[in-house]
Amino acid sequence: MTHINFPLLLVIAVAVAGFLALLDFVWFAPRRRRAVAAYRQQTDNVDPQIVQELDKEPLLVEYGKSFFPVLAVVLILRSFLVEPFQIPSGSMKPTLEVGDFILVNKFAYGVRLPVIDTKIIDVGDPQRGDVMVFRYPNDPRINYIKRVVGLPGDHIRYADKQLFINGEAVETELVETRPDDEIPPGHPLQAVAKVEIYEEQLGDVTHQIRHKRLSQPPAPKQWTVPDGHYFMVGDNRDNSNDSRYWNAPNMPQELWGMVPDNYIVGKAFAVWMHWPEPKLKNLPSFSSVSLIK
Repeated sequence: MTHINFPLLLVIAVAVAGFLALLDFVWFAPRRRRAVAAYRQQTDNVDPQIVQELDKEPLLVEYGKSFFPVLAVVLILRSFLVEPFQIPSGSMKPTLEVGDFILVNKFAYGVRLPVIDTKIIDVGDPQRGDVMVFRYPNDPRINYIKRVVGLPGDHIRYADKQLFINGEAVETELVETRPDDEIPPGHPLQAVAKVEIYEEQLGDVTHQIRHKRLSQPPAPKQWTVPDGHYFMVGDNRDNSNDSRYWNAPNMPQELWGMVPDNYIVGKAFAVWMHWPEPKLKNLPSFSSVSLIK
């Protein structure tokens, strides 16, 4: 699948439109004004249509001047303030569902230049429990979303489906048991497959996670988070490709590990629409509009 670098295209579009607007200001517009003035001096019977034709902007310049302010505002909003994303997978269930459209605060973790992602203003750092969007370390063209579990210097252990941070177990409480909606209809396990929903306390954040009752827990592992990196875990604990599988032996290459600071996109803070299949026959729903915990 080809991934389009939209920020780069937007920057190029703003640069081209801005160049055309500047070129008109310093070159074409003065030439048009001189042509109109010369015409007015040559005749006593000024034809408004001729004046209009002499003062007409070139088509490319007209488009550039029209689109430049709109593109510039979009670039500023998207790069420094808020950017929309759509959730493509179920790795953050039950917090986020497939088809949720979310808003991401680009300012929460510092102001970064578009495309090169260099931080120019340090506003704050990710906190434990934040839901964060970041660029997938194995392919930075793809955006991922997970929850911040480990901060730089933390010791993380995962054993028997229990998270431990710096030697202390993360508090969880069973909320409910429900059918596993990830089991396809007609599957032999559909009648018995269940998921358990827990309430988990990560730092100051209380949120929900899910475990598959029939899944086997992975072998216990532990990690130390390097400086400038973050340990990311999905809320759908038995169906999430995340930092828990970093450096696992005999595992596929797509396992990616921890997230470096320069790959951070921003903090997800709200769901504003749900539309799993953007088609005219399936209208979007706004019933799930909420802040993200």
